Amino acid sequence: MIEVAHYSSDGAEKEKIFLPENLFGQEVKEASVHHYIKSYLQNQRQGTANTLQRNAVRGGAAKPWRQKGTGRARAGTIRSPIWVGGGRAFGSHPRDFYSRIPKKMKRVALVSVLSDRAKEGKVHVIDLPKLEAPKTKKVAEWLKNIGIDGNKVLILLTERDDNFILSCRNLRNVECMRASLVNAYKVLWAEYLLLSADSVKVLEEVFAK
Repeated sequence: MIEVAHYSSDGAEKEKIFLPENLFGQEVKEASVHHYIKSYLQNQRQGTANTLQRNAVRGGAAKPWRQKGTGRARAGTIRSPIWVGGGRAFGSHPRDFYSRIPKKMKRVALVSVLSDRAKEGKVHVIDLPKLEAPKTKKVAEWLKNIGIDGNKVLILLTERDDNFILSCRNLRNVECMRASLVNAYKVLWAEYLLLSADSVKVLEEVFAK
């Protein structure tokens, strides 16, 4: 079992908690993480970039000047790629960048980054502060008491807490998301991972073997 710090809703440290080793104590497989992150970012591309080649640029049907006798270089059209306003040579066109990511690779990559963060001591279990209304200042003070303010923080929740989510929205580099939807890219982006007690159970149910 992996031992991690446990913080109360006011940022005070409580008794340490043990996390499941099958999620947070595995070998870090860098190759799988690399392939997953590469495919994940590739799948975010819209592939809508488009340029006009010389056959699609308007004008340029007539030869700009006669072939010989002017002293200038030969030219057949003003829409040549070497002319200003001409067509684009070897330009980009709409394409699909989608790359399928195997489910096993997704899990291996996620377990690897979870284990890596746990080995670095950057995974904490937390009790969420109770907010009657959105209050960014209170959440900022809570993170400061934990000692991770100013860092990239990912907070995993199980139930939607609008007051807490809205309070985190104005904090730079702080993100909240459902534990069942977490992926290796989000965990790798964050310097610290905060888990509610319930989210640990969700991670076990969804991602543990």
